[in-house]
Amino acid sequence: MNVQQTTINAIRVLSAEAIEKAKSGHPGLPLGCAPIAYTLFQNFLKFNPQDASWADRDRFVLSAGHGSAMYYSLLHLYGFGLEKEDLMSFRQLGSKTPGHPEFGHTYGIETTTGPLGQGIANAVGMAVAEANLAARFNRPDFPIVDHYTYVLCGDGCLEEGISYEACSFAGTHKLGKLILIYDDNDITIEGDTDITFKEHVGARFAAQNWQVLHVDLATKPDDIQSLSAAIEKAKARTDKPSIIICKTHIGQYSPLQDSAKSHGAPLGKDNLEKTKAKLGWEYPPFECPQAVYEHCAEAARAGEAKQEAWAATFARYEATYPELAAEYKRMLNGEMPDFDSIEGLYEFEKPMATRQTSAKVLNTIAKEIPMLIGGSADLTPSNLSDMKDTDTHSFGAFTPDNFAGRNVRFGIREHAMAAMTNGMQLHGGMQAYCATFFVFADYCKPAMRLAALMGLPITYIMTHDSIGVGEDGPTHQPIEQLIMLRSIPGMKVYRPADGKETAAAWVSAMTGNQPTVLALTRQSLPQYAGSGKEALKGGYVLEDCEGTPDVLLIASGSEVELCVKAKAMLLEEGIQARVVSMPCIEEFEKQSEEYKQSILPATVKARVCVEAGSPYSWYRYAGDNGEVIAMDTFGASAPAAALFAHFGFTAENVAQKAKDSLAKVN
Repeated sequence: MNVQQTTINAIRVLSAEAIEKAKSGHPGLPLGCAPIAYTLFQNFLKFNPQDASWADRDRFVLSAGHGSAMYYSLLHLYGFGLEKEDLMSFRQLGSKTPGHPEFGHTYGIETTTGPLGQGIANAVGMAVAEANLAARFNRPDFPIVDHYTYVLCGDGCLEEGISYEACSFAGTHKLGKLILIYDDNDITIEGDTDITFKEHVGARFAAQNWQVLHVDLATKPDDIQSLSAAIEKAKARTDKPSIIICKTHIGQYSPLQDSAKSHGAPLGKDNLEKTKAKLGWEYPPFECPQAVYEHCAEAARAGEAKQEAWAATFARYEATYPELAAEYKRMLNGEMPDFDSIEGLYEFEKPMATRQTSAKVLNTIAKEIPMLIGGSADLTPSNLSDMKDTDTHSFGAFTPDNFAGRNVRFGIREHAMAAMTNGMQLHGGMQAYCATFFVFADYCKPAMRLAALMGLPITYIMTHDSIGVGEDGPTHQPIEQLIMLRSIPGMKVYRPADGKETAAAWVSAMTGNQPTVLALTRQSLPQYAGSGKEALKGGYVLEDCEGTPDVLLIASGSEVELCVKAKAMLLEEGIQARVVSMPCIEEFEKQSEEYKQSILPATVKARVCVEAGSPYSWYRYAGDNGEVIAMDTFGASAPAAALFAHFGFTAENVAQKAKDSLAKVN
């Protein structure tokens, strides 16, 4: 048996052994896809295991993340630092080899995958980033940005709607350096895909402007030659993305080949031994012949040489185009400007909707942040999320004719938009944002959750943030979305009350290490003299009273105005009220206990919390004697003013609830 075949079998066996030892995992994909993985890593993928963050490496995304054991076997064999012991601790607490690939947890993993289809959209986003950076920085004889994005998916990924959204975008935008390899084995957990998935995948992708290629690995399981030829053809066609449809057998060479039983459970000790016997594998568990490691090291050394050659090219580029090179490095390093020095950032003169103040801030900072890139799911005129060209700055639209554009038109594809934005951010050199109506956070949420899991500082512009949407009615009026997003670990949700708070929210988003939601109004709000950079702390005293307050009025966003008006009403009755603006609960909770007590003193028991959304965020601040004015039903179709009055969001009601709370205390 030659070393090529031995290496393919090593990938199969190491993966199956890790799964068997863990008594948990998915052996079917590694057994069937090992030749695909081997061909990519050995012969095509441009990588350097000594520097997994090399900017011009090829990206590999395992969209079918349940096949993680195969990924870990590759990282082990190709020198990314995973040891035999790491494979032996697969899926165990604290190991480097969790059940699905996790970015930032395991060296060499490009993105967190597992929720099917999202990896495809991540890869599309990476291809967008590559195309954008190449268009902006490459010059004749200096292809400093020149790499491919490869993604391996299965039937389940293509059944998920997000794959259609993302692949439609990729074909429309002619992302020719994106190569999707489809593990077409006709099996999912419930059995043969004929029960759910009978479409002509090749025709589907051809209709989406993809090059469609085929490789039969079912008849000839380890046909590296045909697979290599298909990848070469895919790389050569750069005016459209390519899909390579690989016909395979799930659980190849095992007694459970072509059975759904091989998908999501260990083979079992006896079946594993039979599989190894069929492969002629006679080595002890988790052992490979030295020739395999030496063979894989050849690919690693080739990658090191490619990086060295790239570095030499970049040195010449830097000498020839010093300003471009400096900006490229700043973008890769994620360098941000001094926001305090940006003129006019916190200046707003008249009442404005916070979607409008956000647009002003976005266009102010866009000039200072060259890596800022993003757009909307077909709602740019409504959520005001575009960067507008000026006499001194041209942002343009990202199109097949202008990959250098920074305004991305995602189309009506919210789920793919959010997942593509993850890929753009993960690629490097990008500060990504995306936008839609707040109620459609439901469509974005799975990808937003993974952004939080990965700690990606993506900004989500989400406008029309409450029943203030008005006449569009309950289908478009967010109620539970605030609490939904606040419940995601690592997610920041800003709901600013005016322009200065909106500016602070943007600054927080640009300088943090986690995703940030900007929940913004459709309706105009006043500008407050007392607002400002204190909003960076998440909660602060907007308007205070003389001495110790009798009651605390706490709100976010548009409802802060009601509290300000109620404060004045209460003062006429001799009641001292403090207005606390709470634009970001997550940031407030990061503050010291001393600071939090200075804003919300425990001694003041009378409290009213006001927000035109679900009440569940507010009970911790209301306390036993407080009142919460919120929404416990869906909204209705009517003008915004009528809805606020109907649902009790009035200054008069806030004042009355304050007196009710005081009565409880006294």
